[in-house]
Amino acid sequence: MGRVPTGNSRILNLALQGGGAHGAFTWGVLDRLLEDERIDIEGISGTSAGAMNAAVLAQGFARDGKEGARKALDDFWDRIASYSTFAPIRRSAIDRMFGNWNLDQSPGNVWLDAVVRLLSPYQLNPLDLNPVRDILASEIDIRAVRACERLKLFVCATNVRSGKIRIFERTQLTIDVLLASACLPHLFRAVEIDGDAYWDGGYMGNPAIFPLINGCVSPDVAIVQINPLARDGVPKTSTEILNRLNEISFNSSLMREMRAIEFINRLLEEESLTPRAASRLKAIHVHMIAGGDEMKDLGTASKFNAKIEFILHLKSIGRRCAGAWLDANADDIGVRSTINLDEIFL
Repeated sequence: MGRVPTGNSRILNLALQGGGAHGAFTWGVLDRLLEDERIDIEGISGTSAGAMNAAVLAQGFARDGKEGARKALDDFWDRIASYSTFAPIRRSAIDRMFGNWNLDQSPGNVWLDAVVRLLSPYQLNPLDLNPVRDILASEIDIRAVRACERLKLFVCATNVRSGKIRIFERTQLTIDVLLASACLPHLFRAVEIDGDAYWDGGYMGNPAIFPLINGCVSPDVAIVQINPLARDGVPKTSTEILNRLNEISFNSSLMREMRAIEFINRLLEEESLTPRAASRLKAIHVHMIAGGDEMKDLGTASKFNAKIEFILHLKSIGRRCAGAWLDANADDIGVRSTINLDEIFL
């Protein structure tokens, strides 16, 4: 059963995008939302880093409510940073000198980019070693996540064979499900679950919105946007082109769902549906918390930069953006959308 607002409560569903280390921006957003006594979270849909943030939040929430969730997220990202100490991909001396967080010119990144174009993870990593598995196994208590009945969780992965999206609910979550949701096929072997192979959920849902519509009572969905939707100008260098292709491909499913939501909202507003059809639908209030120009300036390669200085920088941006969004829009939760779907997605 879903919950209804009480007193000054504002109930939100959260849609958390994937994006590697950029998920630290989402960490900051979540930290600020959990800090606000007015905000109550009903459901979370997450992909890749968004799914990991959701699972960690639920684990902490099950143990000690909102403060437990904040501490669990702090501990998780601190562990992520500790594993990055010996990572082969790191900023060059020039990048550090000029305060550039991107890794496009990192020798490690250039080497990895060349290698994965020639060798698949089945050839490059025959033992199927995955440091992410070790982090998740040590930091996430799946039993605690499954026991968090106060939150509805939805994690998506892409079925390699069928090309369809699969949604895993809270009681179905495992470490393998979280790994599947974050499985970039040029870096990791497909993750097998129930006899099927899965890749990163971002290809089919980054994140999926429909589970929040179908499975939650609250009509309010706040998208925590990591991958920029629009950019000025046309990319010219090979790196710029690849970065933009990455953004477009991982936003494509979200764009389609937003168009469908706008269409249904318009039909309901215009009373164009039969009473029977209208009774089965609800208008969705869509919100977006994005990082603006600060996140736009970060290249795709910086998603592999998990150094503590960088992820704390991203957390700070996330907290600031969430705080600004709350100041401007908290009273609209439960009342209306705070973004123009026509302008952004159509």
